[in-house]
Amino acid sequence: MEWPFFDLRVSCGEVLLRGVTDADLDPLLAVLPGDLEHDPRSERLAELDDEADHRRLFTANLWKHRGSWSPASWCLELAVEVDGAVVGVQALEGDDFPLLRTVDSYSWLTAGVRGRGLATSLRTGVLALAFDHLGAVAAVSSATMDNAPSLAVSRRLGYADNGVSLIRTAAGAEQLQHLRLTRERWLADAHDVEVTGIEACLPWFGLSG
Repeated sequence: MEWPFFDLRVSCGEVLLRGVTDADLDPLLAVLPGDLEHDPRSERLAELDDEADHRRLFTANLWKHRGSWSPASWCLELAVEVDGAVVGVQALEGDDFPLLRTVDSYSWLTAGVRGRGLATSLRTGVLALAFDHLGAVAAVSSATMDNAPSLAVSRRLGYADNGVSLIRTAAGAEQLQHLRLTRERWLADAHDVEVTGIEACLPWFGLSG
C-alpha cells in the first residue's frame, strides 16, 4: 500500500504543510538547525562528530515514525514549505487516538525564517487537521519555561496552562510547562485553513472514511 500522507496538503497563510517524501530528506538536512533538541534518551555515536550525529538522529526518527505507524501510536511529520522552499518540519502525534482523541505537536524552522509569525500558521494548520478532520477533542503542548516563542504560540491559539513537571535535559533538570486546548475553545474562533488528500489517510488513524 502506498504511503497516503505523500498526497496530504495543509495550507494556512503563506505556509504549505505536506507529507515528507524521501526527496525532502536532503533539503531538510541542509536547513536542519543546530539547536534542534533530540530525545535525551537517544543513543549518541561517539564515532561521529556532533553535526553528523545530529543529522543521523533526525533521519532515524523520521524513518522510525514512518515504519512504526499504528492507529494506537503515530507521529506524522509534515514538511514546511514557504515560497516554494522547504524550511522546517511540523509534526502531529497521537497515542491511543481512536479512544482518547488527543493530539500533541512539535515543530522546527530553520533560523533564516524565524521571527515572521510562521510558527502560528504551522500550529494552526495541524490543529485544523486534528480538530476539523480527525475529530480530536483536545490538543496538548509543552515547552520549557525559557521557550517563550512556543509558549506564546500556544497561548495565542487558546491553550490553557495545564500544570508543570520536571524533565531531564542536557543541562540538568528543567521545568516543563504543559498546556491544553479543547475542541470547544478551538471552534470558538474561525481559522482559514485548507486541507486536501485527507480521505485516504483516515484508515491509518483508525477512522472510517
